[in-house]
Amino acid sequence: MSAHSSLRVVDASVIRPSDVDLPPRSIPLTFFDVKWLRPPPVQRLFLYRLHGNHNVEQLISDLKASLSKALTLFYPLAGHVRLVPNSSKRYELSYQPGDGVCFTTAEYDADVDDLARPSDGEPVHVARLAPLVPPLPQGRAVLAVQATALLDGRGLALGVTVHHSAGDGASSTHFMHTWAAVCNGAVEMPPPPVIDRTLIADPRGLYDIYCKGLPSDGGEIEFATSSVSSVRDDQLVATFTLTPEVLTAIKDALAGEAARHGAPSRRCSSTLAAYSFIWSCYCRAKKEQNHTKTTHILFSVDHRARLKPPVPPKYFGNCCSPAIAGARHDELAAAGTGGLFTAFTAIASALEEEVGEGSQERWDGCIERVKEAAKAGMMFVVGSPKFRVYDTDFGFGRPAKVVAMSATATGSMPVADARDGGGGVEVALSFPADGMDRFRRCFTDAMHAIGVQ
Repeated sequence: MSAHSSLRVVDASVIRPSDVDLPPRSIPLTFFDVKWLRPPPVQRLFLYRLHGNHNVEQLISDLKASLSKALTLFYPLAGHVRLVPNSSKRYELSYQPGDGVCFTTAEYDADVDDLARPSDGEPVHVARLAPLVPPLPQGRAVLAVQATALLDGRGLALGVTVHHSAGDGASSTHFMHTWAAVCNGAVEMPPPPVIDRTLIADPRGLYDIYCKGLPSDGGEIEFATSSVSSVRDDQLVATFTLTPEVLTAIKDALAGEAARHGAPSRRCSSTLAAYSFIWSCYCRAKKEQNHTKTTHILFSVDHRARLKPPVPPKYFGNCCSPAIAGARHDELAAAGTGGLFTAFTAIASALEEEVGEGSQERWDGCIERVKEAAKAGMMFVVGSPKFRVYDTDFGFGRPAKVVAMSATATGSMPVADARDGGGGVEVALSFPADGMDRFRRCFTDAMHAIGVQ
């Protein structure tokens, strides 16, 4: 029996903004946005444990009512992407009265504890989780939601699918925190979103550069509606937590390596420490025939505060560009702390280049650089500890587990705040079974190398 066969759809409805007087709105996409018209959507799964005093039907009813209120603030998420009328190249996010978000209610014969896997490094089959995130409906909608009651009412799975052209991770998690605050009756609400894409200037004509390859005959683009539509039966995903103590040990090991190499000391944030540690482990676990080839890691840099003039922190849309680090595979995979130091040096240099003077003048070649790095071999970082996904509390507790389902393809590295709220960093990796075994061994060896038993 396939995992999908145990999912039963109970209801499919459309949730509209609670303010019925919202006028039609058209929001032009910026050059940051149009880069994301082709890639598949972002799909995230929130798993919650429930207790005997929770009525699942009531919880789902509350989720729908609060979503309607949240959509009044984040109304673009109720709309869809379309070509600007009488244009063949310009796209906009259009909201019309009556537009809404597809909300699926389902039941699934799986235990929340089996899906959430409380122990670090304990994998779960991606195919078991895949039915819990909804596809986007046809027609270039940008948001879909699915609430699934788990076995015996002991858990609730909330699957959220967002098209990246609508907004980046900071925007989508701002929406999730607002929705949760409305639902749990928070006294203090998150600040409202700033929905004004004219704040993003484009003096270098990056929009047209990034639109190359999109239909130029006036035809509408059709979205990929899911990122987990086909999953290998043996594909696994597991979470690894780097506690504050482990992150300190990584930083100490890097400082020791820098002194040994006579290299200048560079500031190492907990996020960069996590990227470096996992990238090195990943390369060590990966079977690579050409050990001298250059491999890459890509991570996003938020430019809200760096644009001239800067845009508000709660700007709703995309405002990120990629930083791409590269190093030789054999040097990244080196035993001890040598591979860790190589990874950190490359990542720190890439970040300095992306935020340094003149970096924005190189954005015209950004898509080509990403393509070249992907062709050579690249790991993608998804998410950020700053998004605080484990603070998404709808009134029935913090999530037992958050899974970035769209990153469960091999080569992606979802990063989040640690679920215990203790200040660590949580990283997820997805491999077939044999690859997962190799990574777990490499992860354990790397922990020993930095003095963590």
